[in-house]
Amino acid sequence: MLRFMDWSVVVMGCLLVLGSLGGRWWERAKVSRGDNSDPGMRYFWAWLPLLIGLGMISAKLPSLLHAPHPIIEVVDALNFVLAVAVLVFAVRSGRGFFRSRSTT
Repeated sequence: MLRFMDWSVVVMGCLLVLGSLGGRWWERAKVSRGDNSDPGMRYFWAWLPLLIGLGMISAKLPSLLHAPHPIIEVVDALNFVLAVAVLVFAVRSGRGFFRSRSTT
């Protein structure tokens, strides 16, 4: 049962990555048609699911594939860097969102 739950996390991460790629394709199609919405938020919403999906995949997949311990440690360190990148993206977009709300 536990293996099923671990693999479901990997599958959800894969779905987030695929959804992000589809979202980037959709945004490019909207921009080419002349959509003038906020490019910063478009950038954020295109990359956030991709980074979260990669984090979910890298958190579970090495141990499920019985990788050696040093490889798991390296992937965990990269996953931490990925988490910090997501935090920076979230803070930057939140700052821009609240800044634009306070000027109106």
